[in-house]
Amino acid sequence: MYWETLPNWVWTIYYLVLLSTLGISILHIFRKQLKGFSIISIVITITVPIVSFLNSIGRGKGINEFGYFINQLQQGSLWSIYVSVGFLYLLFYWLLILVKNMNRDITIFNRGN
Repeated sequence: MYWETLPNWVWTIYYLVLLSTLGISILHIFRKQLKGFSIISIVITITVPIVSFLNSIGRGKGINEFGYFINQLQQGSLWSIYVSVGFLYLLFYWLLILVKNMNRDITIFNRGN
């Protein structure tokens, strides 16, 4: 293969984060918590890797996926904007979960005193 690619540890972290997000989103739907946010998160978690994979196939020699993505983002490519907005949403979703859990922990702590 003559294409450059990212190291295996990057791909491992990438897919672990996506699988964790998918699992937590499904769990929140079953618990009826953050249902709308979780449905959007599931759609983004499934579509973003597919879109980025299909569009990264056409990159040239010597360019890895991240470099190609940044290049396409600078050129204003629609798929790269979608992937960026998708990852920003997933970051927002994780922050929303963290804040929700922190508030719950603070409430539990205050009840104990």
